[in-house]
Amino acid sequence: MRLPPEQQALRDRCFHPNGAFVEFEEADIEQSISDRFEDQVRRHAARPAIETAGGPITYGELNGDANRIAHAILAGRGDRRERVALLFHHGAAAIAATLGALKAGRTYVPLDPFVPIGRNRFIVEDAQPELLVADNETLALASEVAQGGLPVMNVDDLAHGLPADNPGLRIGPDALSYLIYTSGSTGQPKGVMQNHRNVLFTMREWINLVHICPEDRLSLLRTLSVVGSVRDLFGGLLSGAAVLPLDMKKEGVVPLGRWLADRGVTIFNTVVTLFRNFGATLAGETFPSVRLIKLSGEPVHRRDLEIYRNAFAPDCLALNMLASSEAGSVRAYFMDKDTPIHDQLVPIGYGLEACDVLLLDERGRPVGFDEIGEIAVRSRFLAPGYWRLPELTAASFLPAPEGGGARIFLTGDLGRMRPDGCLVHLGRKDAHVKIRGFSVELAEVEAVLRDAVGVRNVVVTTRERTPGHQILVAYVVPTERPAVSIDALRRAVAATLPDYMVPSAFVILDELPLAGPGKVNVRALPEPDRGRPELGIPLVQPRTPVEEEMARIWAEVLGLDRVGIHDPFLDLGGDSLLASQVVSRVIRAFHFDVPLRALLDAPTVAEMALMVVQQKAMRVRREDVGGVLAEVERKAAEHIVRRQATSEGSD
Repeated sequence: MRLPPEQQALRDRCFHPNGAFVEFEEADIEQSISDRFEDQVRRHAARPAIETAGGPITYGELNGDANRIAHAILAGRGDRRERVALLFHHGAAAIAATLGALKAGRTYVPLDPFVPIGRNRFIVEDAQPELLVADNETLALASEVAQGGLPVMNVDDLAHGLPADNPGLRIGPDALSYLIYTSGSTGQPKGVMQNHRNVLFTMREWINLVHICPEDRLSLLRTLSVVGSVRDLFGGLLSGAAVLPLDMKKEGVVPLGRWLADRGVTIFNTVVTLFRNFGATLAGETFPSVRLIKLSGEPVHRRDLEIYRNAFAPDCLALNMLASSEAGSVRAYFMDKDTPIHDQLVPIGYGLEACDVLLLDERGRPVGFDEIGEIAVRSRFLAPGYWRLPELTAASFLPAPEGGGARIFLTGDLGRMRPDGCLVHLGRKDAHVKIRGFSVELAEVEAVLRDAVGVRNVVVTTRERTPGHQILVAYVVPTERPAVSIDALRRAVAATLPDYMVPSAFVILDELPLAGPGKVNVRALPEPDRGRPELGIPLVQPRTPVEEEMARIWAEVLGLDRVGIHDPFLDLGGDSLLASQVVSRVIRAFHFDVPLRALLDAPTVAEMALMVVQQKAMRVRREDVGGVLAEVERKAAEHIVRRQATSEGSD
């Protein structure tokens, strides 16, 4: 695999300045995760494996804690290859229980104490574990989740006489290591299965890529119930480094900056949304210990790198990485402070070992350079599939035509390959929408808005204004209050993108609702209200019957409670389809033809009302203009009276 010289140079620079890196050998993936961890314990027993607010826990101490849990599981359940559910708050106990389950030869199924109890119950019912492991903090919740149908083990009540030595089970690399549930398109979570070999392969690739060594200190911000945590956790514990968990759900983003500095974190693993929110909390802090920032989870925008450039040390590198629950690491793009980013989206870069990327169209055919296609990953190290979902597994994991043990996974992500082999990540396939017959990538609209002055964060989605009429809605988190005006946001998009990519509605929020660390909860986004947008111009009420009727038509078509006579049609969320509706209604109301071009030539109620009067006047002699004006005003007034009478009669 040949890399551009600048990328190879950055990879070669990605070392701890005072550390001694030891390469993760290819042969070492043919074992179990616990075998690899125990090897690190023998090498680094006295070094810190975990650091929390309560202090450091050495590799030897963590191994002993995990072994006692493993022996308790074996004593109660025997040597079975079954699933064990884990319910812990984010921290050392959760890590020890994870290792204990693996050492006992179990497949661990992590639960999140912060999600609704119904979701945890669904996971337990679907995964069918034989045991639920908790501690004093989560014991009551664990009993509610188990509902009496599942034994619960409290690790805080384990007998002190349990042995602390390694259980010594022979666990093959093909054994399932975890079953972690992710969001499903059906509305119910789906379980992703993974075996020991694939986890170790992903860890080998990650550790060797960024040269993790025992002197490194890795942030662990994601709960263990999400797949992204696997790399953050085992990237440290399988290389002799220290892992530093911080419970973001308890602590929030505000203390993150001080924590990074005080704890001396060297590798800052973060999802992109969290990184943006983190950047908004900074007030001049610097982080001299951080040597690498790894961004993942969603497309990275050029503006996101300003946080990196402004707050981190000159020799700190940034890494944009594409990975998936099913395929592991897919692509990597290294950056330093001088790396130029020419487009709105930061590329996810170049290939990794034993993993090929294909871009496919809707018929499964490869697309060319600079064309958009679904990212498909060909590898021998893909997840076995989805738990108890054979049809979904068959649809997502395809046999590779050339055989050899490789398969192809359809990621559901969209990408564009540059001629030099550099991949640009455009977001999820379900973010590829059709607006007024045009294909629109939501990530592209978000990128432009994120570059706009006064915008801290943004997500763009679609709503159905009327049946079959999809519109774009932008949810914007401003950098300060009062917020940037909506007409300014609209102009920023319109200055860069075609009109069909300009959102029809903008909603200003204090924060985006999250479904988990770094995941926007699209379902929790509010519907745009019917209020008139904040346009930066005063609301002027209609002055004549013609203007009153025209304003009523506009408001009804646009789905607003009112409009001002000087409000521009496009700034109110209008588009060509809605313009056609307005013109049609004006024709019916005033009994004469109005060209569709009218809303471009007369984009406000006042101008359109004037145009109606002028068009009518042009049909008669100059001396009759006064009479025509009076007639138009009279018909408008009569129309209003008829509408009011109809409304009163229907009440």
